Amino acid sequence: MNSVLLTIILVPIIEIYLFIKIGSQIGALNTVLLIFATAFMGIYYAKYEGLNTMKSGLSQLIKNEIPAYEIISGAAIAFAAILLIVPGFASDVIGFLLIIPFTRKLILKKISNKFEKKNKNKKDFIEGEFEDIEEEDDRKI
Repeated sequence: MNSVLLTIILVPIIEIYLFIKIGSQIGALNTVLLIFATAFMGIYYAKYEGLNTMKSGLSQLIKNEIPAYEIISGAAIAFAAILLIVPGFASDVIGFLLIIPFTRKLILKKISNKFEKKNKNKKDFIEGEFEDIEEEDDRKI
């Protein structure tokens, strides 16, 4: 089965299950208030971390370096903010893990290692033949 389709099906099922379990423990009103609290807190921290990442990226540019990590980190923070705005406890946990700088660095390192392993199998050269053509020859390229 396609992993995207599986994700589209499983994520709402997990979120609904968690709503029911947590709602039965703390009550419906407290569950709704907790969802709003995590959304507001997540938006605040996403804004804070986003500004820190932007400052770090600008300092990299001033040093005349490419802010590659800052760009990827900014995208991860934006994704985390979306996860925190969407109601649900599982998405909030993943969102908060992406907002916290230490865990974000670990997650991004794990993902980049996965892509590096895929790229190591590829060859860094192209096989082919060539022939020098001098101007005196009547042949055209």
